[in-house]
Amino acid sequence: MPDPIDERPRCFGSRSKLYAHYHDTEWGVPVHDDRTLFEMLILEGAHAGLSWETILNKREGYRDVYHGFDVKKVAAMSDGELAAALQNPAIVRHRQKVPAARTNAHVFLEMQDECGTFADWLWG
Repeated sequence: MPDPIDERPRCFGSRSKLYAHYHDTEWGVPVHDDRTLFEMLILEGAHAGLSWETILNKREGYRDVYHGFDVKKVAAMSDGELAAALQNPAIVRHRQKVPAARTNAHVFLEMQDECGTFADWLWG
């Protein structure tokens, strides 16, 4: 199906420039950087039950709330910070998904300790 944005055929992502850019530059590209992998973990967790385009539209909000996807900073987030995140319209305010980011950060750090990097665990 031709893309109304630039006429290139895409299997998805033709509804907006943001989605098309994601399709063309990120989707299906192997990632070996732990910060980017942690970002994807956070965003995919938020994505459950929602459209990916919804999450892409709020990506910068997630970047702000979750400290640029710095796993150590997310692991150290206080209950107060998580409560504030639940009030922030820049992200999807889901009462299980928001605190799950901190829990996932702790597990991510454990995997880094065991394997050197999360990427080593994932791709190894």
